[in-house]
Amino acid sequence: MKNFKKIIMLLLTVVFFSGNLSLVSAQEDNVISLWVQYSEESAEGQVMVNSANEFNETNEFGYIVEVNYVPRSASGGGYEDVINAALTTNTLPDVFTLDGPNVAAYASSGMLQPLDDYITNQEDILPSIIDQGTFDGNLYAAGYSESGVGIYYNIDMLEEAGIDITTLPTVDDPWDWNQFNELLEQLYAHYNKPILNMGFDDHSEWLLYAFAPYVWSAGGDIVSEDTTKAIGVFDSDANVTAFEFIQSLIENNYSTITPIEYGFHSGEYALYMSGSWTMQQLDSEYPDTNYGIMPYPVSPETQELVSPTGSWAYGMSTTTDNPDAAGALIDFLMSEEQLYNMSMGNSVLPARQSVADRMMEEVSEPMAILIEQNTKTGKARPKIVDYPQISRTFQQTVTESTYFEQNSDVKALLEIKAQEMESILVQ
Repeated sequence: MKNFKKIIMLLLTVVFFSGNLSLVSAQEDNVISLWVQYSEESAEGQVMVNSANEFNETNEFGYIVEVNYVPRSASGGGYEDVINAALTTNTLPDVFTLDGPNVAAYASSGMLQPLDDYITNQEDILPSIIDQGTFDGNLYAAGYSESGVGIYYNIDMLEEAGIDITTLPTVDDPWDWNQFNELLEQLYAHYNKPILNMGFDDHSEWLLYAFAPYVWSAGGDIVSEDTTKAIGVFDSDANVTAFEFIQSLIENNYSTITPIEYGFHSGEYALYMSGSWTMQQLDSEYPDTNYGIMPYPVSPETQELVSPTGSWAYGMSTTTDNPDAAGALIDFLMSEEQLYNMSMGNSVLPARQSVADRMMEEVSEPMAILIEQNTKTGKARPKIVDYPQISRTFQQTVTESTYFEQNSDVKALLEIKAQEMESILVQ
């Protein structure tokens, strides 16, 4: 009898622990790991905190997202190092953020799985975001914000130089490079010093991101559409005209390769080519700076306005044990309301047309101009597996073109760089 009772107790114990283990297993199946490249304390991080809480409280499947905040270092590293380490140890999270230009490399290496079947209302997502995240015909990354660049101008400095602000270009009626040079000439004649900061001293992705639109506007490109050729593409006549225009900004002393830090903010420069992020700093730290934004100047040959796009995106790892849960999270974060919250909370451009339409009624005029330029003229950077190496070569081309005395023959410079790019593409 005693043995019978012991057996019963043992069976009950086994059932109890088996039930608890099953519950724990079920709970673990419902947990989604998400890694992001910013701090929890940042504006972006605070939006994510609210988004994660809302997802946990409202999704009908009982999924729980756990967010790991891994801020990038000032040099751009840190986060990518953690991702690469996780890749080698097979410990990638279910969902992680990645920079747009890395989509091709990550997808071709087998890190990402397609999102086509998980994201709803894709027709509302901006074409530039779809283009950025697509590789070999599949959508591998969902950009949650956009970015853009314009020419900031100091209203007071322009008016002092006799320029009528009401005559400045618009997105629908942009100036060509010749008209832009007329503005620069007038400003230079009045102030007798460089009056435009183009960010030539920023030897980073900025030099491709911000300067490629001049190439595209001229009708040129960086590599062939199938990403196999650079010779005959990067050294094209169209590209020569674009880089000659860039070079002329230094040669005519309108711009400088060693700009004063925050020179536009403090009134040293009348013009500044920069992105939407500069607005946050101007508005919070330099409230007395009276500024506006004009769109990119365009090639006089094509009259086509092209602007840069691209930012961070959500991707699903191929190692996730629960793709449906990961897909549900990404779909939630890509919804109109969540993207609206991210764009407004972090002062970034929207990734959906519906969000852009909402924001145009609420944001400042400079931000509205960048949103309009982005939605009408935005172009994604090329999707190349070896993108970092191609980008570095483009960056070097911009830098070397500014040394106009050593590189007066722009065509010869581009031919050298095209050969370097092609050697990368054929590896």
